[in-house]
Amino acid sequence: MSRRARFLEVLGIADEWVLRRAPALPEAVEPSAMAGLADPSAEVTAVHEDTASREAAQAAVTLAAVADARVDEAQAEAAPSAWSAQADMDAAAPAPATAEVAVARMPPEPVAADTSTREAVIARLDWAALEQRVCGCNDCQLCDGRTQTVFGVGDRQAEWMLVGEAPGENEDKQGEPFVGQAGKLLDNMLAAVGLARGRNVFIANVLKCRPPGNRNPEPEEVAQCEPYLRRQIALIQPKLIVVLGRFAAQSLLRTTTPIGKLRGTVHSYEGIPVVVTYHPAYLLRTLSDKARAWEDLCLAREVHARAGAKA
Repeated sequence: MSRRARFLEVLGIADEWVLRRAPALPEAVEPSAMAGLADPSAEVTAVHEDTASREAAQAAVTLAAVADARVDEAQAEAAPSAWSAQADMDAAAPAPATAEVAVARMPPEPVAADTSTREAVIARLDWAALEQRVCGCNDCQLCDGRTQTVFGVGDRQAEWMLVGEAPGENEDKQGEPFVGQAGKLLDNMLAAVGLARGRNVFIANVLKCRPPGNRNPEPEEVAQCEPYLRRQIALIQPKLIVVLGRFAAQSLLRTTTPIGKLRGTVHSYEGIPVVVTYHPAYLLRTLSDKARAWEDLCLAREVHARAGAKA
């Protein structure tokens, strides 16, 4: 009988593992037998302890594997977030110095001129500031070919105001409107109604610079110069405006009506009566219309007289 079998028999355990009463020990047991019985017990205990140790080790290995797997999963889940965070940091990082220099060297975008602001500034100027601004004006291309601007001449508290088209060659050289042969004719026309250049009359033009070749002014040129003329009229506050020539009449009155239909009628500009007549240069070429021009001057004198009576 093997030692294991003897040990199981002493304990009263059968191969079928049926629990039963342990039999009484023999009355006389050899010490050597008791010692032999002790060894199998120790061996079995060692076997159980070794099995428990292996199972504990296996469990530890399993737990470690599970823990490693969970760590791997956590790292895998955290990886996209970490990538996103790095991407955000990269996006937030400042651009290289070369890019900053390139941006700094880029020319500024052109800023469109604010016409309303320009007109508002001109509308507040006094005589000295207005004349200075006209003298240095470069708001249109006419400044490139002028000798000097032609601001206007005469009494700045006049009751009569004469408005022509634009400076010609002589006016561009002298800086004064209506000089030369046309100017002499205008002086004679003024004298016929009791006026003189510089006395109770102010003479100006729609444009302050000479158009090349004495051509007709362009709409953009008129638009740039009109605020100057408007401010001159506002400062003078004349009782009558006499417009000389087709272009000046159409520009001031904002119409395309021919001068033949504009003359002989009293018009209005900002509440001021306006009389239209021919340009002196035109009368030098068309002597037959001098009589009509005289009729216009007589009408202007009547309108001025009525305006004086109302004042």
